[in-house]
Amino acid sequence: MSDRKTQLDPSAVALLVGLCALWGFNQVAAKAVLPEVPPLVQAAVRSLGAAALVVLWAAWRGIALWRRDGTLPGGLLAGVLFAAEFACIFLGLQHTSASRMVVFIYLSPFVVALGMPFIARSEGLSASALAGLVLAFGGVAWAFAEGFARPAVGPTQWWGDALGIAAGVLWGLTTLAIRGTRLSSAPAEKTLFYQLGVSGVLLAGLAVAAGVPVVWPLSPLAQASMLFQVVVVCFASYLLWFGLIRGYAATRLSAFTLLTPIFGLLFGAWLLDEPVTARLLVALAAVSVGIALVNREPQPRMRRTSSVVEKP
Repeated sequence: MSDRKTQLDPSAVALLVGLCALWGFNQVAAKAVLPEVPPLVQAAVRSLGAAALVVLWAAWRGIALWRRDGTLPGGLLAGVLFAAEFACIFLGLQHTSASRMVVFIYLSPFVVALGMPFIARSEGLSASALAGLVLAFGGVAWAFAEGFARPAVGPTQWWGDALGIAAGVLWGLTTLAIRGTRLSSAPAEKTLFYQLGVSGVLLAGLAVAAGVPVVWPLSPLAQASMLFQVVVVCFASYLLWFGLIRGYAATRLSAFTLLTPIFGLLFGAWLLDEPVTARLLVALAAVSVGIALVNREPQPRMRRTSSVVEKP
């Protein structure tokens, strides 16, 4: 889109901060009810429930979801990637901590940064922005090394970490699929419906095939968690996210979401009594500085003026 903004304005930054807080808290909310609602069931219910809300929202807004516009191939691809991403997240939460998971899944900005120049050259990053991504990547890698040096959750923590990294790569590929296909010009509601509808069906099929049990009746905590995940996270926050992708440079948006691990760490320590290690704090500090570098306003180049005064 020719009107896509290359810099984030204050309204976009405010929205991103709110989204990062929600996504960080979401990992904690999901893990808190795992004994009652297994991960695949949570993922399927989230997607199918939010897809129904998107249909109702689109009907109320007069947005055509079913019109043929050439977005089907890209929509199916994005939906499959979306399903695989959340399968990795929910399965990984069984083996690693929520605070660690939200660090690893935000490897996605690096996938976007590597792929976007092949889609839109104007969204390539400057040298300082690339340095910011490298710094942020170093912070994430430093946090990941802790899983091998001293597992804090259990002997299978490395498996949960690996699934978190896979989820981050899949999220990045989903963003590239959206920007590299006709979904880039589709309404945010249609893009979200593709992902929720396809992922919901696939994840529900996996849950049924695996014979995943659900504890009935659900406790008030589990009901509140699922309602929050469906309405606030999977419907409202993702709708805002895809709207931002339509209007702003994907590389800067993706890099900014690295704030999410900060919120995930705080919520995980506060609500799940998970350890806050020096390694994670150093990693998060590096990520924060990296975000600032990526989104720093480029300085305009000064034009050279001649020091010679022409005679009249």
